[in-house]
Amino acid sequence: MSCWGNYYRCLILFVAFLCLTSICSNYIIINFSFICMQEDLTDFVVVNGTKTNIYTYDGDHKKYIMWAVGAGTVLGTVPTNWLVVKFGAKWTFLVAGLISAASTALIPLAAKYDYYLLLFLRFVQGFAYSTDFAAIGIITVRWAPLNEVALFLAILTCFTGAASIITNSVTGFICESSFGWKYAYYLHAFVGLILFALWAAFYIDDPQDSKRVSDRELTGIHKNKSAAHLDKKSDIPYTKLFTSPVVLIIWLNAFFEMSAVIFFTTYLPIYFHQVLGFSIQQTGVIVAIILGVNIPLRLASATFSDRITFLTEKTKIIIFNSISVGLSGLLLACTAFIPSEFNVEICWYFVGIMMCISVNCGGFYKCAALHARQHAHIVIAAIQFTKCLALFTGPTLVAFYVKVESNQSQWIPVYLCLGLSMFAANLISVFVFTDEPAKWTDKYAEVPLEEAKC
Repeated sequence: MSCWGNYYRCLILFVAFLCLTSICSNYIIINFSFICMQEDLTDFVVVNGTKTNIYTYDGDHKKYIMWAVGAGTVLGTVPTNWLVVKFGAKWTFLVAGLISAASTALIPLAAKYDYYLLLFLRFVQGFAYSTDFAAIGIITVRWAPLNEVALFLAILTCFTGAASIITNSVTGFICESSFGWKYAYYLHAFVGLILFALWAAFYIDDPQDSKRVSDRELTGIHKNKSAAHLDKKSDIPYTKLFTSPVVLIIWLNAFFEMSAVIFFTTYLPIYFHQVLGFSIQQTGVIVAIILGVNIPLRLASATFSDRITFLTEKTKIIIFNSISVGLSGLLLACTAFIPSEFNVEICWYFVGIMMCISVNCGGFYKCAALHARQHAHIVIAAIQFTKCLALFTGPTLVAFYVKVESNQSQWIPVYLCLGLSMFAANLISVFVFTDEPAKWTDKYAEVPLEEAKC
């Protein structure tokens, strides 16, 4: 038996989660540090006898800073996905992590000396971030037993919430300490280097290639997977995949939900500070709680989705997706009309929204895994592309509707657009989603351990 027992996949899952969280933290840290930067008077220019902070960005400058990371992610999705499929996740994801850490460490320098260098580094952060979902897809396909698919997806995709908890809390604390906001970037970069060293040490692209995986664990991982599922060189029917109605509706639901989540991670710190009147430190803690409180429910819902047998898989997918995308969309639309005086009640609404979103691992994610089977990593990686597009949704809506960040009424159409779009996407999914493998996947049958090792 391996010295790791029958649970080496759990170590892989844990290290992968930490690395995904690190890359996400590196690109969202600027969302909170905007607040700290505009109050930093250590670097300034004198205009007409008045000191002006060089880190104060107007709406257009902020928009381009947000769009730069989106552009990097969009342009990086296809090549990084190809690299992960061609060469595996180990080295591709490692290089992405190192690039993310290096660009994060250079952000304070760029912010001080050159706005265009700052945009370039944000682009690089986005390019590195584009490997996240390709990595999630291939890790799930290679390492997750079919009866643990939802759990793997739940853990690996909750990195956004975990990153928000860590980044907002840590950055808020460092901003108000004697160190200042710049050291938040240095700390994130250093931790990223440590975590990706662990990735290089422990991750293996295929469980059957390592003696660290026991025979019993390998049998469990391969159970009910077809030979094509286990074949790393199997052909991918791109045309059929990209024209599948089920896959297209999966991406539609993912896009609108991702748009809302990215809007939260990007603009909740600004909204809570400027509109609801919370202090910087309060904002950091509250936003961290809102974006991270869903993690326990996410894991519980994944276990429910995998283990409960009195409901069909299709029924579970429809229920989970209706909660995750449909109900959360309605709550978001309702939030638009709550006056800012009820700031505590608004906080609870956002907690409810994020708790609803947390069950998506049993919704469109699981539909992707069960419908696309051995090609699920392509579908899940393409969800990353929808996330790339979603990076532009929030900034575009805010730039169009919000001219004064402290004016709550200007945020109402933003919430309505996002919330009602989510509800409509879920309504379509009720008639389309299925748990059946697509016709362009091989009929699955259990593969004996001896065959799997050939």
